[in-house]
Amino acid sequence: MTLHGRDVELKELTELVDGPEGRVGVLVRGEAGIGKSALVAAAAAAASVAGTRVLRTTGAEAEQDFAYAGLHQLLHPVRSGVAELPAPQRTALRTALGLAEGPEPSAYLVGLAALTLLADAAAAKPVLVVAEDVQWLDRASADVLAFVARRIETEPIALLATLRDDSGPLLDAGLSPMPLGRLTDDAATELLDSVAPRLDAMVRTRLLAESAGHPLALTELPSAVADLDVLDPVLPLTERLERTFASRVVTLPESTRAALLVAALNETGSIAETLAATGILLGTPVEPDVLGPAVDARLVEFEVGCVTFRHPLMRSAIPAAATLGDRRRAQLALAETVREHPDRRAWHQARAASGPDETVAAALESAADRARRRGGAAAAIAALEQAARLSEDQDARADRLLRAAGLAVESGRRETAERLVRDESFSPRRKAAASQLLSGFEDGVREDPARIGELAALAGAVAADGQDDAAMRILWGAAMRCFWAEPGTTARRTLLDVAAKSPIHDDDPRLIAVAAYVAPFERGAAVLEQLRVLVGATGADPETDRYLGSASLQVGAFDLAARFSTAAVPGLRAQGKLGVLPRALAVQAWSRVRLGDLAGAAPSAAEAVRLARETGQPFMGGLALAVQAEIAALRGDHKQASALADEAERAGLAAGARPVLATVQLARGLVGLSEGRYEDAFADLRRLLDPADPAYQLALRAYCVAELTEAAVRAGQADAMREILAELEPLAAVTSAPALHIGLRFARAVLAPKETAEDLFTAALQAELSGWPAERGRVHLAFGEWLRRQRRVVESRAHLRAARETFDALGLAAWAERARRELRSAGESSPNRSPDARDKLTPHELSIAQLAAEGLTNREIGQRLYLSHRTVGTHLHRIFPKLGVSSRAELAGAVRALSD
Repeated sequence: MTLHGRDVELKELTELVDGPEGRVGVLVRGEAGIGKSALVAAAAAAASVAGTRVLRTTGAEAEQDFAYAGLHQLLHPVRSGVAELPAPQRTALRTALGLAEGPEPSAYLVGLAALTLLADAAAAKPVLVVAEDVQWLDRASADVLAFVARRIETEPIALLATLRDDSGPLLDAGLSPMPLGRLTDDAATELLDSVAPRLDAMVRTRLLAESAGHPLALTELPSAVADLDVLDPVLPLTERLERTFASRVVTLPESTRAALLVAALNETGSIAETLAATGILLGTPVEPDVLGPAVDARLVEFEVGCVTFRHPLMRSAIPAAATLGDRRRAQLALAETVREHPDRRAWHQARAASGPDETVAAALESAADRARRRGGAAAAIAALEQAARLSEDQDARADRLLRAAGLAVESGRRETAERLVRDESFSPRRKAAASQLLSGFEDGVREDPARIGELAALAGAVAADGQDDAAMRILWGAAMRCFWAEPGTTARRTLLDVAAKSPIHDDDPRLIAVAAYVAPFERGAAVLEQLRVLVGATGADPETDRYLGSASLQVGAFDLAARFSTAAVPGLRAQGKLGVLPRALAVQAWSRVRLGDLAGAAPSAAEAVRLARETGQPFMGGLALAVQAEIAALRGDHKQASALADEAERAGLAAGARPVLATVQLARGLVGLSEGRYEDAFADLRRLLDPADPAYQLALRAYCVAELTEAAVRAGQADAMREILAELEPLAAVTSAPALHIGLRFARAVLAPKETAEDLFTAALQAELSGWPAERGRVHLAFGEWLRRQRRVVESRAHLRAARETFDALGLAAWAERARRELRSAGESSPNRSPDARDKLTPHELSIAQLAAEGLTNREIGQRLYLSHRTVGTHLHRIFPKLGVSSRAELAGAVRALSD
């Protein structure tokens, strides 16, 4: 194959196939006919010659509404490997591809199955995945390709995709962009001369001018030089090309034209189906040679069992040139031909419908249910939307649109959901339901906080209609907004009133979480009592554990929050619920940091950031970023902490996401404390307590009392801190929130006069702190500092030593260094802390090391972290020398030392 003017691009794609470091694939973008397919074909041919296995899929406009159609095409050559997949992946993939019945598969489990299958194939020889016309791939297949692209790290796999537009799938999948422009004048001349060497000089000059370097125009327009309309420069080039292709059809026999129209409307390209439907259309059987004239006209090509159009513009030109009646009859003929395929039959019937048709609408609704069971949300949405258009009853139309919108919300398609509910014929109740659906995006962070009161009223009305589950979903959504925003006392009370009237049992985890989010202090004692009972039953339902982990964080029980969220994470992974997994991970990371477990928090926060970005949750990602900033501050990496805090703040400020901004200020306060900028630290932390500040968050403001007190005392603001303490004390009277009481005991001791300070420090140490090692270390440090200032140097050393050892063990470098300085002032030197795994490994590596230390195999680790097992193996090869170990048994010892 000779390519004109594409040497640079072909060289780049060839280098990709050769496997350079740091590149997983290339996305070739350009207008229709610009030569994307020719370029990719040349690169694929070179790859095959070099011994690379090429797997292909091509998007087709007619297949967009069939879930996983593109993935089926891609994986068909390696389908024998499906039997070797881990059971959850095997079940998910077989169900998605329609090869077996099963529960609705998670898109992420399907993606992991595809990644594993490709990685296993690549173990035998390198694999090049070619995905053409991804703008027409069904959404489910495009999502899987994006999932795979983001996780190609070390496998010999490359992805080469083509896209017509500047928007569409795979743009955020980490592929290197390759915009493909038109040919230079010299290259265009070479191409035209190669396809039409004996053109008249004037025609040749005009064609070069009109084609303007467009490869498809240069190769196809010469055959239409007699048709001056085709060369009319006023027409868009693609329309001129379509006219060229349509003009070729006009001269063909009637039976050939009929077969071409059927082939253009048929999504599979099957010759057998095309011939059968053409026979129905013409009323007489036809043979394969009916398409011979179309082959001669260079419109189609035959492959094994398939008829393919030489270019998508040819395929689109044929139906466009046909009459509406001809297209309708061809669709009905296809519907009759594919009677054994109910989804395809329903779509062909729908495209042939000339008005409302409840029978076809019901068939499409059934197709949507089947698509949903296979995990094809986009296909289900399209089927429901089309069913709504064909609905004869206005209520049925509205219900189908709302169902489609609900699926759009669940799958993160905001623009689609907003378009679907923009229907003036909705009843007031359905308009309210539509509004509630849209509120599901980003937990309503961007909405006016007054919306929370409206949702409370809606929940009450829905509950009054006996729709308990729907009311609970609305109530939960409204309660979540009380975390991200501050609606005020009235809205919170309204929510509590609705919850109190709900027929749902008081121990429902959602209701417990609602109480925690809406009234973390007033209802804190009751919530804590329920949580302490339920913590013994973790592991039964990950979604329940997630709710309870969130509730625990709100009421200051970080130890329980860590336990619930840690229990939730494996189950959410196993179920492939990557939409809610970042939420559980963020709660886990936030809580563990406050407990001082940086080794556990770091990988959770890093994964939460990655998955939140992948699943389109910017504010949850911002919260996890802020946690990373806090971790960096506690480890003494102040530059990184500040950079992460700035990035998180940008995410939070976009809509005033209060928990994000509160955690950012906490991280900045910790940096200020570590650097001795106590006035700055106090100012940063005090923002959390100002209701007029966007960093104010009702619950979180009460859980940084110790840091605030340290900053205040060292900044000479002890009196101001006493005023703050007086405002917080009443909260302690109504709730048993551990974090609040731990902070208050610390503050009372630090702020106390000399006569009572020792007793208060002793009381703080005697409190139950077994699950809060960082807080115990903080009390030891402050007590040791106080004793040294009282010239009780010998007594101070024991406390300072305990603090140093605690902080060293937890990796809290900033506090450990402070304890060392105090010990030196007390006349005792300290050994330097030697680096451990926390310093040597990235959070991603640490997560893999921890799972390997637990005895999990590479495949099991891959399933947990949504990586291929081969990627896990490569990471372990890097981890072993970093830790100075050579076996998993030694690795377990090295990782175990982190918690000793």
